[in-house]
Amino acid sequence: MTTTATAEHRSFEADVSRLLHMMVHSVYSDRDVFLRELISNAADACEKLRYEAIGKPELLGEEPKLAITISTDPEAGKLTIADNGIGMSHDEMIEALGTIARSGTRSFMERVATADGKDGAQLIGQFGVGFYSAFMVATKVEVVSRRADSAEAWTWSSDGKGEFSVAPSPLEEAPARGTRVTLHLLEDAKSYAERWTLERIVKEQSGHVPVPISLITEPGADAVALSDGAALWTKPKSEITKDEYADFYRSVAGQYDEPAATIHFRAEGLHEYTALAFVPGARPFDLFDADRKGRIKLYVKRVFITDEAELLPRYLRFVRGIVDTADLPLNVSREMIQDSPLLAAIKKGVTSRVLADLAKLAEQEPDTFRLIWDNFGVVIKEGLYEDFQRRDQLLGLARFRTTASGEGWRSLKDYVGALKENQTAIYYIAGDDASRIASSPQLEGFRARGIEVLLLSDPIDSFWASTAPDFEGKPFKSVTQGAADLGLIPLLDGTAPPSAETSEKISALLASMKEILAEEVADVRSSDRLTESAVCLVASDKGPDRQFERLLSAAGRVDSAAKPILEVNPRHAMISAIASAEDQALRNDLAHLLLDTARVLDGERPTDANAFAERLNRLVTRSFGDS
Repeated sequence: MTTTATAEHRSFEADVSRLLHMMVHSVYSDRDVFLRELISNAADACEKLRYEAIGKPELLGEEPKLAITISTDPEAGKLTIADNGIGMSHDEMIEALGTIARSGTRSFMERVATADGKDGAQLIGQFGVGFYSAFMVATKVEVVSRRADSAEAWTWSSDGKGEFSVAPSPLEEAPARGTRVTLHLLEDAKSYAERWTLERIVKEQSGHVPVPISLITEPGADAVALSDGAALWTKPKSEITKDEYADFYRSVAGQYDEPAATIHFRAEGLHEYTALAFVPGARPFDLFDADRKGRIKLYVKRVFITDEAELLPRYLRFVRGIVDTADLPLNVSREMIQDSPLLAAIKKGVTSRVLADLAKLAEQEPDTFRLIWDNFGVVIKEGLYEDFQRRDQLLGLARFRTTASGEGWRSLKDYVGALKENQTAIYYIAGDDASRIASSPQLEGFRARGIEVLLLSDPIDSFWASTAPDFEGKPFKSVTQGAADLGLIPLLDGTAPPSAETSEKISALLASMKEILAEEVADVRSSDRLTESAVCLVASDKGPDRQFERLLSAAGRVDSAAKPILEVNPRHAMISAIASAEDQALRNDLAHLLLDTARVLDGERPTDANAFAERLNRLVTRSFGDS
């Protein structure tokens, strides 16, 4: 049957047109990426058919064996990648090949506009725009597809310059089922029609796709097998090379970096399953997506079921890989998966193994683990707040910048091993700016005693630190909350700690300031944590610390932040001078200026900028007038 219906012509979405222009006119160091992407798409189509055929075996028809076939015509400069997978209908073809809104297009374009040639392959893999990479090597791309169990076939065609057409395809020219992608190669890309080039790329990048791949080197030639479609995870670890693991990682993760860690094991006993998981060597682009979904694919007896099952907690969402089990029925619905007790058991087992292997890596290969923590530590720390059951295990994994670590990382085990005499707590300071909190006045007394303090600058830090009870019996304590209690810890210079007693003048000043600032602070008291600065703000012993208080207030969880406590350094020359001032108006201005100074040092602004300026003007005018 031949159809003569007129083709419909459409324009790509504006973002797609711009993207295609960038890809065609950008020079990438590795154009081989296009073949890998087209093979991955073909494999996905086969996996989708395999899944749908569980409920509808008739979809497989007379062709039950799934396969990918690469064909070349060197004389005509053509390269074809065909599969007998699920295929596409008219609407699916337009949606899949005419729009890529769900693929992070805009972010991709921002990155590619500033990237050099070396980053091309990695960017394509990160942002899921693989089909369009075909235009890096082709002047024209034609896609013929027929959906399984459909009586219609369609042809999509484009030169990548802004438009595409979709037309009915004569059934005698279309595949019985599946999709055929034909590339009319550019002059400088004709090598992609050569056998040796194609064999090299397939074996290097797509050798472990779970669908057999064969090659026909010229029209009429016999097919040559390039890969058998055997699932890598079913092989013994001793038979798998590092390069094979890396190739499979790139295939399953859609990235082009090297995996930082590979975790491959088979669980036996009450529940049997195989897991092959990878920790990426670079951050995936979707690491901080709001939905925080994992990226582990679930297989049942090597049949792909879904990539939306929660097989790892959200704080391990950067891990890529697969889980294959024979214990689930093949016809399990995707809706029932989330409530499956078996999946809950698998999630528990895989999570425990990933964390155990990370702990082993931290001990045996600290440099590799340091790279992982650099990339994913901020995400792993979400588990300290969310996963109470594994919090001790996660605290053992966690690494921190501290006042003693410089630019390096410190473990809590190292911290506890270096506790000072009479130190009973693990001290931390939280904030949104690492450099600012490192110079906070609240740290002065701790530095003077050589007490290490954790510098917590990630948003999640305030949440977990306020709920974590302890590590190895040592409670966590914020240096911006409550009394410092440093009197029992000796100073580094060997001098005696300053006396807690204050002179009558200082005591009178503190009482006066407390009265003047009663509307703005809960208390004004002498500080043993300040050695250089005149003042600082701290939170009360009960309730959240200063940073957590600010986060709650910003999120609308409390009407306003609780009143802080103003601590005053009684040994500071400025405080001694103020204590001698007898002019009440001057003392009033100075009290407010000291409070605003403490706010600025705490990363805030004066609450009343006009009042602050007026007080400063009066003080400066008085100073010059006295001179």
